[in-house]
Amino acid sequence: MKRQVLLAFFSLSLINSTIGQISYSVPEEMPKGSLVGNIAHDLGLNTKRFISGKAKIHTRNSLEYVELNRERGLLLVKEKIDREALCTETTPCALHFQIILENPMEFYTITIQIADINDNAPMFKKKEVVFKISESAAIGATFVLEKAVDLDVGVNSVRGYELQPTNNFALKLYNNQPDKNVEMVLQRPLDREKEEQINLFLTAVDGGEPQMSGTMLIVITVIDANDNAPVFTQKTYKATVTENSPRGTVVVTVTAADADQGSNSKITYSITSRNDDESRIFDINKENGEVMLTGNLDFEESRNYQLNLVASDDGGLTDSSKLIVDVQDTNDNSPEINIMSKSNVIPENAELNTVVTMINTEDRDAGENGKVHCYTSQNIPFMLKSSTNNFYSLVTDSELDRESASEYNITVTCSDEGVPSLSSSVSLTLQISDVNDNAPVFERSAYEAYIVENNTPGVSVFTVKAKDADWNQNARVSYILEESYINGVPVSSYVSVSADSGVIHAVRAFDYEQIEDFQFCVKAQDGGSPPLSSNVTIKILIQDQNDNPPQVLYPVQTGGSMVAEMVPRSADVGYLVTKVVAVDVDSGQNAWLSYKLQKATDRALFEVGLQNGEIRTIRQVTDKDAVKQRLTVIVEDNGQPSRSATVIVNVAVADSFPEVLSEFSEFPHDKEYNDNLTFYLVLALAVVSFLFITCLVVIISVKIYRWRQSRILYHSSLPVIPYYPPRYSDTLGTGTLPHVYNYEVCRTTDSRKSDCKFGGAGSQNVLIMDSSTAGTMQRIQNEKSILDEPDSPLEVSYNNQLQSFEFLHVCLNFNFFFLLFFFLLSSKAITFY
Repeated sequence: MKRQVLLAFFSLSLINSTIGQISYSVPEEMPKGSLVGNIAHDLGLNTKRFISGKAKIHTRNSLEYVELNRERGLLLVKEKIDREALCTETTPCALHFQIILENPMEFYTITIQIADINDNAPMFKKKEVVFKISESAAIGATFVLEKAVDLDVGVNSVRGYELQPTNNFALKLYNNQPDKNVEMVLQRPLDREKEEQINLFLTAVDGGEPQMSGTMLIVITVIDANDNAPVFTQKTYKATVTENSPRGTVVVTVTAADADQGSNSKITYSITSRNDDESRIFDINKENGEVMLTGNLDFEESRNYQLNLVASDDGGLTDSSKLIVDVQDTNDNSPEINIMSKSNVIPENAELNTVVTMINTEDRDAGENGKVHCYTSQNIPFMLKSSTNNFYSLVTDSELDRESASEYNITVTCSDEGVPSLSSSVSLTLQISDVNDNAPVFERSAYEAYIVENNTPGVSVFTVKAKDADWNQNARVSYILEESYINGVPVSSYVSVSADSGVIHAVRAFDYEQIEDFQFCVKAQDGGSPPLSSNVTIKILIQDQNDNPPQVLYPVQTGGSMVAEMVPRSADVGYLVTKVVAVDVDSGQNAWLSYKLQKATDRALFEVGLQNGEIRTIRQVTDKDAVKQRLTVIVEDNGQPSRSATVIVNVAVADSFPEVLSEFSEFPHDKEYNDNLTFYLVLALAVVSFLFITCLVVIISVKIYRWRQSRILYHSSLPVIPYYPPRYSDTLGTGTLPHVYNYEVCRTTDSRKSDCKFGGAGSQNVLIMDSSTAGTMQRIQNEKSILDEPDSPLEVSYNNQLQSFEFLHVCLNFNFFFLLFFFLLSSKAITFY
């Protein structure tokens, strides 16, 4: 197999794409699986690129003849190619298709030229033709023969003819003009009397290897003389007809003339065609020579036709002429749009100029009718870029936003420049995939919710809702309670938030009197990566319930109260006796108080203001009215259900205070108060006296015990060193001694002697003396000498006085303590009552 490879690359400024062109030439009739070419090697690509790029063939009509082997990078014959069936007489015959690679996107144009082989023998349309030739035919008369048809082209087509036998006729060939007819030339005169019918064989041979041929029988009937042949007015006729002209349209009228007369001058017109298409499309009126359309013309299939015309008379003489018919194009073909590669999904954050789709356009018309321009629908973020003739790329032209448009139906329209213009369109559906570029958004910037106090823990308070414009997981919102503190307590001990639904639950029961409102933040976070969030402030307002009764501030109610409001007997109507003052810690209508007189000693004398609690007289006070008046006032709030409190008001109707005391002292309440107070005072005095006597007994017992111990030690042989504090002399003047002296007295039980030390400076006991106190010093020395005597009366008296002094000091201290305790206990008892 002889194969020629032509490889040509050229650069193209197209984003993420490459265009190349390569051409092969293969003979027809190659068996299935035959190698067309090593496309990977010829393109300079690695075979792995064919696999990773998902190489594929894009074509409209060539896919059934060739196939691509990705693993080896080879183009193979898929089906046996018959050049004659594929291209008929068109030459050169070629297959055109593209190879497309992805990631990155590349495509290459491939052309496979189909070389002809000699697989068809020349054939005549008729197996037998009959000529009636007058015997008077002149030497050199020509007779047009039908040309043989060979479906092959080039050297494999018809190359020559042979005529056998050649006694009377010879062939006239035009070697350099293959379109000329084969003519048979009379070389010797005919003699009907000798030979009435002559059979000749015309053989057509081609130039292929091996050579092939076809034969046609020519039957010549010799008739009487007709010495003038018809002659066409023109050797070549030309006509132009528009494609798609209706059948019956007259293309041209040809004429021929015959100098003979009679029947020998009657001319008959006919068309000798090389193929069936011409005979199917054109026909000629045998009588008048009008060439008409009997079929449909298509400029895209054939742009011109050449017809061989024959004019013959009844004598068998003929003349030939050629008719060239040019087909004029009309804009009867819309542009064809072929999608070479496309993406169905693109992310919304795709960069500008990202290639989405590659398309190719074709228009079978010619000239202006075949020029195509493409454009897209308006108001979309995409545009078409033209790379080369008839190739376009659809790229992103602006930023995408899935939340604004999640899908685009893109219409690509291609129009030609014909008149009128024809167009075609194709619709592309492109999905925009989501990225997490939107944070959740709450329905409101802030929320307020209400809950009635004394609620059940766990009750639903409010629901927050946030929406995320993203999709799927990026739009899945979770709700989180932001950590904060309310009065030093974490907000999580007040409320909780459901992560999925955003329902806010109360964690505890609220008390309006302790906290009226509080606020906190809830964060909404989506499920994207990284997640996006937003916050909202929620204010919870506690609504009051009527859970607190009114509290009476005045008059003060105590167990021993003798408070009474005095009303003079001269009081007029409407006299203000007193005012009941009460409050309710609830709020709103639960704190609206009303005052009513529940009981009274004399209901006709007093009334209570419903709103202000003022107690006033409703008539003139008389001498008959009792001095002691007892009023019971009930205070009610306006809650549902209503709560109330009761207060007792004592009123004295008198003109003087002694009269009031004498009357109110008889109240059983006052007598009870005095009895109780006397009881508690006596109880306090008894307790204090008992504690005092107990302490006194304990102190005396301790002193006796110590005294007995000291006597026992004195008569024992144990060394005892009692200490006596120094005796300081009284100063009889204001001056001070110029010298400082101190002394110590030490005694032991086994020695009656005393040691005295004088002149020691800086000791514990300091004695300051002057000249006026010399007698005192002498007196001290005398006393010292007396102390040196055993069991002297002075020593015993001194010890007794010292012990008496200490005992008296302790008693005074205990007495002061118990008096203070008695005073505090008595004050507490009085205050209690």
